[in-house]
Amino acid sequence: MPEKPTAAISDAPACEPARFHPSPEQPIRTGDDYVASLRGRGLRVYLFGERVEEPVDHPLIRASVNAVAETYDLALADPELATAHSSIIDAPVNRFLHVTEGVDDVVLQNKMQRRLGQLTGTCFQRCVGMDAFNALFSITHEVDRERGTPYHERLRQFLSHVQQRNLVVGGAMTDPKGDRSKGPADQDDPDLFVRVVERRDDGVVLRGAKAHQTGCVNSHWIVVMPTMRLREVDRDYAIVAAIPADAPGLTYIYGRQSCDTRALEGGDIDAGNAGFSGQEALIVLEDVFVPWDRVFLDGEVEWAAPLVERFTCYHRRSYVCKSGLGDVLVGAAASIAEMNGVPHASHIRDKLIEMTHLNETLYGTGIAASHESARRPAGNYEPNDMLANVCKHNVTRFPYEIARLAQDIAGGLLVTCPSEADLRSEQTGPLLEKYLKGRSDVPTEDRIRILRLIENLTMGRNAVGYLTESMHGAGSPQAQRIQIGRQAELEMKKGLAKRLAGVPARDEAAKR
Repeated sequence: MPEKPTAAISDAPACEPARFHPSPEQPIRTGDDYVASLRGRGLRVYLFGERVEEPVDHPLIRASVNAVAETYDLALADPELATAHSSIIDAPVNRFLHVTEGVDDVVLQNKMQRRLGQLTGTCFQRCVGMDAFNALFSITHEVDRERGTPYHERLRQFLSHVQQRNLVVGGAMTDPKGDRSKGPADQDDPDLFVRVVERRDDGVVLRGAKAHQTGCVNSHWIVVMPTMRLREVDRDYAIVAAIPADAPGLTYIYGRQSCDTRALEGGDIDAGNAGFSGQEALIVLEDVFVPWDRVFLDGEVEWAAPLVERFTCYHRRSYVCKSGLGDVLVGAAASIAEMNGVPHASHIRDKLIEMTHLNETLYGTGIAASHESARRPAGNYEPNDMLANVCKHNVTRFPYEIARLAQDIAGGLLVTCPSEADLRSEQTGPLLEKYLKGRSDVPTEDRIRILRLIENLTMGRNAVGYLTESMHGAGSPQAQRIQIGRQAELEMKKGLAKRLAGVPARDEAAKR
């Protein structure tokens, strides 16, 4: 493959004066800086069939912006947890932009993720980019070594750029896929997987879409990656490239979430968690140009599967974030039991113990995968793949049981409670204050607020991040079972059993 031209990382277009402009001299520092940096970008975002003029100020979107802002504020409040020293720029960087340089780095990613889950009670949207960087760091190094390509140095330049400016980078791997029985090049519509439609002297032109994209509207950059094992006929689909979120040709169609329109009603009780939420959207790429300096793979089909596997290894153990949300839900269930006057009932205590046991099991497998990290030839550290897949497989199950137990403890009022408007009404408010009270020393409103939070996490807006995303994010359950099966080492384990049982070793080939 001929070598592509290289160039320095291109700067974004000039910004409006009112917009915060991150630069090496003035990087984003605080959550407020981050929110300001999103303004005035002119993104093509559609929600409910209409274009959103300023996503930051839309009441349905803003809670998801707040969740990302928390990642900046945590880095200031607890730098030991949420920042790391980058050898790429020889300076501290936000841990979401850091390439792991030791086992401790991988472990601290998990601890930071759990803490942010506790602080937001939702998806804080930056793990995909973090895990993409770490997977790409080793992949580009190995591709360059084998093929003589310039990808690794390009990636390092891009990392230097985003680390200095402290930007949010989203990873985009999932394609719409169309007919699942067909590969990318076999689809009736070739755009159902992101592909290169033109290669020019100065770069490539991309077309297609990426589905279920977490935090994409809240990102400064999007890194697109292939989604599956590819064949030689799929060469145009073997593309990895970084695209500014406000690049011409990008359209974002915002995803619906259960109970999301409660954010449009005013008040802060019925939303359950009015301050924070997750975000997903469909990204449509209509002939998007990417210069060569932001292309990190182009046509090397044999590296698509290893990239997917390494990314999912990082990302599946990243699902320890759900233990942070689980901490919130366990706390809410314990609170509502106390407000109902039954905190010491044996069956309540047993359910809270079971919820805690399941939640800590999620965390335990994820943190174990990180502690068992190994060094790649590129110099970065990668989690143990078997334990990462066990972690994610647990995540596809345990949050559902934790949610069921929380609903059991909460009682039927969880789904029959009248609205905040009724609570505030002169006519109905006093009746609700009287008849929806639990313990006499607990305000009725406090009890309703906790019920709404449980609803939010188990069937409302943030159930997207806690339940369904836990099922399908980073691959559905069968994907983990395949990886676990590949690494089960059954022959070795059979040998252990036979040795202890006194079964003599035999030539298996001769037996057959």
